[in-house]
Amino acid sequence: MVAELISVGTEILLGNIVNTNSNYLAKKCAEIGISVYYQITVGDNEQRLIDAVKTARSRSDLIIITGGLGPTQDDITKEAVAKAIGRDLVMDEHSKEKIQTYFNERKQGSITPSNWKQALKIEGCQVIDNDNGTAPGYIVEDREAIIMILPGPPNEMIPMFENSMYPYLAKLDDKVFYSKMVKICGIGESQAEEAIIDLIEKQSNPTIAPYAKAGEVHFRVTASANSIEEAQQMMEPIIGELQRRFQDNIYTLEENESLETVVISLLSRHGLTVTTAESCTGGLISSQLVNVPGASDVLNEAIITYSNGAKMKYLGVKEETLTEYGAVSEQTAGEMAIGAANLTKSDTAIAATGIAGPGGGTKEKPVGLVYIASYIKGKVKVKELRLKGDRTKIRRLTATYALDLLRREILNYLNENP
Repeated sequence: MVAELISVGTEILLGNIVNTNSNYLAKKCAEIGISVYYQITVGDNEQRLIDAVKTARSRSDLIIITGGLGPTQDDITKEAVAKAIGRDLVMDEHSKEKIQTYFNERKQGSITPSNWKQALKIEGCQVIDNDNGTAPGYIVEDREAIIMILPGPPNEMIPMFENSMYPYLAKLDDKVFYSKMVKICGIGESQAEEAIIDLIEKQSNPTIAPYAKAGEVHFRVTASANSIEEAQQMMEPIIGELQRRFQDNIYTLEENESLETVVISLLSRHGLTVTTAESCTGGLISSQLVNVPGASDVLNEAIITYSNGAKMKYLGVKEETLTEYGAVSEQTAGEMAIGAANLTKSDTAIAATGIAGPGGGTKEKPVGLVYIASYIKGKVKVKELRLKGDRTKIRRLTATYALDLLRREILNYLNENP
């Protein structure tokens, strides 16, 4: 089945909001074997949306439209879809009652005539209740394509899709789809894809789909079978081969586990504590760690030492080290990690110092030169990075690679001290 995603809203076209809906929906479609060939964004213009729907009907089996279901004049999605497929809009009494109840429960005052616009439905469609807002969703089974229409706000769209649209799509095929995510860090996207290009070229079922993220590459492996158990068995050789090729570059096989989640879990399971010492990242490493529930049990302190004076005062970096080697150096990074662990009596520490740009670089030490260091119970490991990108990207990559270094060194320590 070929799908097309249409996002409606001038604010998306102008860049005023980030379109996270398409990202989410594309991933969910991939989970159940639906191929998304097209993604487009249309402003709040009825004729352009009509044209977009007509084009989508001519080339796609499934059209998923988000946005434009509000009560205002520029919310024109239902109207445009109805005109594109030649159907009328009719009042849906169930939706009308739901809207009335929504306003009554929240004591939001009287309902304006424009709110009743949201109770109109496309003739012959299936109405999907919205438990988090007033705009229902719709499934229209057209002779050319299935059209799904969802509200734009993610807090309304995602529950509606999860609870109603996803099960509907899963039932369209008598096969079961099962996915597993293989997440790796420490290898670039092109290098990672090159390492498995033979698997990708030969793939049929299961399939392997790569996704790039800052400092990471994720491979989604999906199998289609008659049962979950059969799909899992089909995937085992592929997962095993990925593990053989990428080895300790793989940090998880779990969909919902992030790199920081894995690090916190490792620390917690083995009774280890950590302190972060950051210069160029300015708190990004510790920020990622504290996003994880339970971080307070293992994160002793987070120290930002941006200036040389702060590095000497709080972390005990030697003045002669800074004078001879500079703030951005292997020696300084190592002393930052040692000092952070000693200061806070932590079992482990992670440190980062570098030149994030856009200024500050030299021929000997260009923008993107970063040193990260880990400390684990007396052992220090320093790694040099040569990163490309703007200031934000360099800082984000540094935080990712620093967490990955800590992960690897914890595993090495555990192997050496079983």
